[in-house]
Amino acid sequence: MGAKIQHDDELVENHEINVTPFIDVMLVLLIIFMVAAPLATVDVKVDLPAANVEPQPQPDKPLYLTIKADRSLALGNDVITLEDLPDLLHRTTEGDTQQRLFLRADKSVDYDTLMQTMNKLREAGYLKVALVALDGVKS
Repeated sequence: MGAKIQHDDELVENHEINVTPFIDVMLVLLIIFMVAAPLATVDVKVDLPAANVEPQPQPDKPLYLTIKADRSLALGNDVITLEDLPDLLHRTTEGDTQQRLFLRADKSVDYDTLMQTMNKLREAGYLKVALVALDGVKS
């Protein structure tokens, strides 16, 4: 509480809150956050380590779908087209859409080709797709 001095030398209580220290603290915090915020959003390049997870056991007869460097597809060892993929998958898996497919792609394959293939798999009802990569190899 503050006190006001009147001319008759009597102290009177002041019931108003003094907000000046509060405003000072808030301005200091604002300045700190303005300086610290850009530092928190800096993009730091990090070379992340490879994961060393035990590979899960593969089924007895895994079904591989391969996207070659020339963007052609192969189901197992047979070369196929993207349009024929759903029908050939249904024949190969005997309509079992719960079977896991192993998708392999050459590293030169563009993202668009990979996504078109995955979209075709999704349209055919095959949602269990495992991406195949080499173990512990860095590019």
